[in-house]
Amino acid sequence: MPIKPGQKEEEYFARSELEKRRNLEVERQARMKEEERQKQKELHYMHCPKCGMKLVEIDYKGITVDECSSCEGVWLDAGELKSVAALEKGALDKLFSIFTKG
Repeated sequence: MPIKPGQKEEEYFARSELEKRRNLEVERQARMKEEERQKQKELHYMHCPKCGMKLVEIDYKGITVDECSSCEGVWLDAGELKSVAALEKGALDKLFSIFTKG
């Protein structure tokens, strides 16, 4: 005669199964998110945000900046503006003085 599981055992196994399914779904969503991030990177990495053409890295006084091969726009990565500003402090002060009141 088979032994019928008790109520507590049924609850335990049901919760265990539910937890496994939740974990699998979380992993699946994380994997999908990473795949989507990789697709977006492949589509947009080193492409001009303005016209979509390839960006070319150029050296500006020891700082690598990105220039569009088509529209010739210049794009800076994190921290590069501060580096360029430090090199060109006098020129930037003159430029910004045009916009200050007083």
